[in-house]
Amino acid sequence: MNTLQNTSPRRIVVVGNGMVGARFAQEVARLDPSGEHVRVSVVGAEPHTAYNRVLLSGVLAGDHTAERIRLPVPDGPGITVRTGTTATDLDTRRRVLTLDDGSRLFYDELVLATGAHAVLPPVPGVRASEGGPGEGVGVLRDLEDCRRLIAVARPGAPMVVLGGGVLGLEIARGLVGRGVRVSVVEASPWIMCRQIDRAAADILADRYAALGVTVHSGRTAVRWTPGSGLELDDGRVLPGDALVVAAGVRADTDLAASAGIEVDHGVVVDDRMATSDPRVHAIGDCARHPGGGAGLVQPGWEQAAVLAERLTGTAPHATYTGARPLTRLKAEGIELTAFGRVHEEEGSPSAETVTISDPYGGRYAKLTVREEKVVGAVLLGFPEAAATLAGLYDTGDPVPSDRLALLQGAPLPASGLQEARDVPVCRCNAVGRIEIEQAWLDGARTREDIAERTRATTGCGGCVREVRAVLEGMRSAPAG
Repeated sequence: MNTLQNTSPRRIVVVGNGMVGARFAQEVARLDPSGEHVRVSVVGAEPHTAYNRVLLSGVLAGDHTAERIRLPVPDGPGITVRTGTTATDLDTRRRVLTLDDGSRLFYDELVLATGAHAVLPPVPGVRASEGGPGEGVGVLRDLEDCRRLIAVARPGAPMVVLGGGVLGLEIARGLVGRGVRVSVVEASPWIMCRQIDRAAADILADRYAALGVTVHSGRTAVRWTPGSGLELDDGRVLPGDALVVAAGVRADTDLAASAGIEVDHGVVVDDRMATSDPRVHAIGDCARHPGGGAGLVQPGWEQAAVLAERLTGTAPHATYTGARPLTRLKAEGIELTAFGRVHEEEGSPSAETVTISDPYGGRYAKLTVREEKVVGAVLLGFPEAAATLAGLYDTGDPVPSDRLALLQGAPLPASGLQEARDVPVCRCNAVGRIEIEQAWLDGARTREDIAERTRATTGCGGCVREVRAVLEGMRSAPAG
C-alpha cells in the first residue's frame, strides 16, 4: 500500500506589491498554476494594483496613462493580493507577519519586496522636521507623487530638479514636455556621472538645453525657499514654483532590521536570495546581493524568477549570481544607452577605446574593448549600434575587427548572425529575437501583441525600437 500522503501547500507571504513582488507572484502562478504546492499572499501598502514604476516619468510627460502602466494581476487559485495594507511587525520565531489592520499572516516562507524610498538631502527647506518633503518639495516614487507633480506643472512656470542622474533627467524631460521651464542641479562634475563620461555628458547637457532645460553641474544646493527658489553654493537663486528631488534612494529595511535580520545598506542576501534567516528572503531594491542589481528592473525580475523556482520546487538549486547593468535614458527624442566600464583609462595597455564625438549633431559614442570583448559603451544617438553592442556585451562574443563600422551601425559579420539572434532583445524580461519571431509566426503582428505573448517592452520600455525592428524585418522577409 502506498504510504505517501499529500501535504498542505506551503504558505508564502510577500511583503510588497511593487514590480518585483508582483512578478514573483506571477512566476509562482505560472510554475504552480493549480496552487497545489504553494499558496501566496501578497501584501501591498499602496491602494492600487501593481504598476510599472519605471514608466512613471512617461506618465509625468503625458506619454502614458496610469492605466496603461498597470501590470497584470497575478491570477491563480493559490494567489491572494491585499492592497492598501502595511506590514507592521515580523516575528521570525513564530513565523507570523502582523498587519496594520491587526490581522496576522502565518508563513512557511516570507519574501521581502519592500523596495526603496527617495532620499531627501539635509538641505534647509528640502526636508521637513518630521523627515518628509518640505513645503513645495516633491519626489517621484509612486503614482500619487506623479499626480502631485502633474498638478503643479503649469506651462511657463519654473521648476527645479535636484539631481542629474537618470531619474532626474527623465523627470526634467517630462516636465519640459508640459511646458515647464526646468533647471537641473547636479553636485557631481557632470550629469549621469556614474553611467557616462564627461564628454558624453557635455553633449547630453547641450541636447537638454535645446529642449529648454538648463543644467547646473558641479553645484550644490544651499537652501530651498518656497515661493522663491533654490539657492546654490555660488549664491545664485534658481526660481522655482516647486522642487523635485531625485537625489537617490534608500532601501526599505526597517521591517527586516526590527526582526533581527542582517541589514547593510539593504537586506543582505546570498545567491539563493535568502537572508540571515533561512525562512526569509529578499528581492528587488530592498535586497543587497554581492553581485548588485538594486535599482534596476532586469535584476529584480531575475531574482523573482529564481526565488519562484526555488520555493515552488521547480528548480530547487536555481541561483542568482549578479547583474550586468545596462542603463537607458527614457527621454523623448534622446537615445542614450550605457553599460559596463565607461570610465576605463584611455591608453591602458589592456583596453582599446574607440570614440566618435559629434557635438554639432548631438551624438557621441565610446566603445571599450578588452581581449576582443565589449566591456563597456556609451552611445548617445546611436540606437542601432546600441542594440548590437549590448548583445555582444551579453554574450561575450568577439568584437568584429572594424570597430568604427560597428559603432556606425554596420551589421555583424555572417559568422555572428546566429549568435546575435539568440541575444535578448528585451533584457528586462530575457526575451530574445527567436522568441519574438516565434510569436510573429504564431500570429502576433503588433508591438502590443508581442508584449502580451512574450512580455517584451513591458519592463523599462527601452527595447521598443528593437522589437519594432524585428517585426519590420519579419514583415519584409520573403515568404517560403
